[in-house]
Amino acid sequence: MIALSVRTERFTLASPLRASWGELREREVLIVRLDFPDGLWGEGEAAPLEPYDGVSLGSVRAALDAYASVLGGLEPTADVLAACREVADLPQALAGVDLALWDHASRRTGTPLARLIDPRAVGAVPVNATVGVADPAAAAAAAATAAREGFRCVKVKVGLSGDAARLAAVRAAVGPEVGIRVDANGAWRTTAEALERLRELEPVGLELCEEPVHGIEGLRAVQAGTKVPIAMDETHAPGAGGVRAVCLKITRGGITGVLADARAARAAGADVYLASTFDGPRGIAAAVHTAAALRVTRSCGLATGALAARAGVIEVPQAVGLA
Repeated sequence: MIALSVRTERFTLASPLRASWGELREREVLIVRLDFPDGLWGEGEAAPLEPYDGVSLGSVRAALDAYASVLGGLEPTADVLAACREVADLPQALAGVDLALWDHASRRTGTPLARLIDPRAVGAVPVNATVGVADPAAAAAAAATAAREGFRCVKVKVGLSGDAARLAAVRAAVGPEVGIRVDANGAWRTTAEALERLRELEPVGLELCEEPVHGIEGLRAVQAGTKVPIAMDETHAPGAGGVRAVCLKITRGGITGVLADARAARAAGADVYLASTFDGPRGIAAAVHTAAALRVTRSCGLATGALAARAGVIEVPQAVGLA
């Protein structure tokens, strides 16, 4: 039998994040622990963010409680994820179980997680810095600091007032060699609005724009109307095609979910990269290991404090497990 238990962890962001969906100052995540008959254990993390993904912490906790009832009567050789999915097919809850399973497998085999996923995993993952402040001067200062620290890409939240002025200030602060990525979180309501806003922002030089609008057809239409590479994020349809990149999240089904999404996106001709929803340490570690195993070359949005970034990269942990 497998015992599942859950506890809560809270942490405060180093600085508040301002996005089109609201402001984030504090995170609360659920730590999922699986205890196995072999005496070993694994811990994962379930990290919904309701303002962003519409999934409440309460609904995830309820799903995990249901999983605990099922796993208590399950043999260790059974397909744990499939058994949980039959009870509640909630990706944010399944992610916590999935990470715990990978954590256990890494500990049991004594293999660092990235190499367990793929022996060809790289040793470091490129990452971007995120600028989530609305004031142009503050945004420029944050971007300049990131550039001095060695980041070769900064991501700026847009869909707020004064986007063009803020982006111009950021470009002036970082110079021509640092990539600027923008993230609208679907704030632009129509294709026409998105294309108009991108025309305003394009002169600063954009590496890509994440989720200018929500929905597959809207994203395809925006990509067809602009030279700026468009990345799909909240619109979770990695194999749909029509965009240049897909942003993958550990919260959507864990490592197993990301690997499946990456295969679908690449088959559709899109680049992939990973980002967090300001997850806790286990979620960030899982994403770094997965990005290394996928040999991602685009900068990933994982420099959120759980693992130290130096010169624009995060070194992949070589210890076993996620903690």
